[in-house]
Amino acid sequence: MTALDPHTLTGAYAAHALDPEEHGAFERHLEHCPSCTQETAEFAATLARLGAAEAVTPPPELKARVLAALPAVRQEAPQLVRTAPPRRRTARSAPKFALAACLALALGAGAVAVQQHREADRARDRAAALARQQETVAALLTAPDARTATATTGGGTGTVVWSAARGRAGFLASGLPAPGPGRTYQLWYDDAGIMRPAGLLPTGSGTLLLTGPLDGAAGVGVTLEPAGGSPHPTGAPVLLLPFS
Repeated sequence: MTALDPHTLTGAYAAHALDPEEHGAFERHLEHCPSCTQETAEFAATLARLGAAEAVTPPPELKARVLAALPAVRQEAPQLVRTAPPRRRTARSAPKFALAACLALALGAGAVAVQQHREADRARDRAAALARQQETVAALLTAPDARTATATTGGGTGTVVWSAARGRAGFLASGLPAPGPGRTYQLWYDDAGIMRPAGLLPTGSGTLLLTGPLDGAAGVGVTLEPAGGSPHPTGAPVLLLPFS
């Protein structure tokens, strides 16, 4: 702790990233530092919104689907190995339609399995990408020079966290109005009045690691754009968050 300026540990303290010795020393520092106390509270609130924004409530119909499927799922009885009695040669001629039905069933089941496997792979990839993004945004909160800015609109909240030393920024949205069909929220870096695309947020709640470096930007703006985004803002910003 002696080698670190305690004023740079607010984000790490809020994220519970300090070791016990540093944690105790920083809490003693908080007793006589109002600015760090306020900044720590702001970081803690941002981390709480970060978790709340990514929480997913299971759809109500999920329980009903699971319960409805239970009667059809049976535990297989132990299989006993038995020697089949000799069969007459004429019994080998199974009806052709039965063989065709078995083949069709096998092919259909195989196609469904392949499709489900692909969907599961895509879901895992999306989950992994989201986890990496959340980890990066959370790491920004623990940067020694991390700063945050918050604004509200339409009953929702937008928070930007940035680190000049790391040259990155993240955005957290909570409870913003739904963009609507064919629309998305688009983030922009404000380069002295010139808006630079910084990523898309298709829902009113979520976390986004802004694309591209800070590069001296003065802040971040949020606009509503057509799905897929725009090269330049097409409407007035719904949120403006200055880096100050």
